[in-house]
Amino acid sequence: MKASASLPPLALTMGEPAGIGAEIAMAAWRALRAQGPAFMLVDDATRLHGVPVRVVAGPEEAAAVFPHALPVLHQPLAVPAVPGRLEPANAAATIASIDTAVALAKAGRVAGVVTNPIQKSALYAAGFRHPGHTEYLHELAGVATQPVMLLASEQLRVVPVTIHEPLRDAIARLTPGLIVEIAALTAAGLRQDFGLANPRLAVAGLNPHAGEGGSLGREDIEIVAPAVATLRAMGIDARGPLPPDTMFTAQARPGYDVAICLYHDQALIPIKTLDMNGGVNVTLGLSIVRTSPDHGTALDIAGTGQADPASLIAAIRLASQIAGHRSCASR
Repeated sequence: MKASASLPPLALTMGEPAGIGAEIAMAAWRALRAQGPAFMLVDDATRLHGVPVRVVAGPEEAAAVFPHALPVLHQPLAVPAVPGRLEPANAAATIASIDTAVALAKAGRVAGVVTNPIQKSALYAAGFRHPGHTEYLHELAGVATQPVMLLASEQLRVVPVTIHEPLRDAIARLTPGLIVEIAALTAAGLRQDFGLANPRLAVAGLNPHAGEGGSLGREDIEIVAPAVATLRAMGIDARGPLPPDTMFTAQARPGYDVAICLYHDQALIPIKTLDMNGGVNVTLGLSIVRTSPDHGTALDIAGTGQADPASLIAAIRLASQIAGHRSCASR
């Protein structure tokens, strides 16, 4: 589905100034300038070289500018950015870029936010106290429900129930209630943002072969299976626990719309194996549209011209599609 042409442009944040954000943003503009979706970059305009750049006063000017130049809402850095070299003094500008983009989305002046990757260690050194983008955006958006991280590609969608925590802690934290909460929010998000009237959820088992009837651990019997039963009682098309070693095959994937995985690597290994360059991080459950490329800041190749913009381009296109779904649903 294509987003409505009447939608405002997207806002793209600067991300870590020493990373690849600026160069992939310029590459995305080159790829999308003819047909869109249009976006406005919130960044320091003085550091952008290699494409035509136009400083704009706001997103209302960006759509007309976009076919001819990269529209930039100027967010000055404290010191010039050097590729590959972290500079804590620029952390405030990185955070301000996110704040500005979210405020514009909440006001309806942009259709959604696409976040370039941040370097959390640099932000932590400057006093940032959130685990990452998702948690910070959740606070800015001011919603009560827990946000859900969905990774999407053309071949697979996955949601990890637990995310950035040691595996031992993740397993200890698993409960039927937590699985039900994340899965139910995922189903609601797929209906709202992807236009799936009755999304099909495949819930992964925790243990090898989903526990082999209890012989390889009882977590799948005592934690995962009750969660699936509850989801089905709620009217959600869920099945599982499924053996994690077979549920991601080419033969299995057409049977569901999203895989609910129980820990970080169970979700991210298959999607990155299938499509390392085209995966998109989508935050479900926010009042605004938010996507992000499914990779990091790539400090080791920043400034070398090697960065692949494919994931950012996919994130921009998907954000526009989600905004279109939300716009149509609200009419």
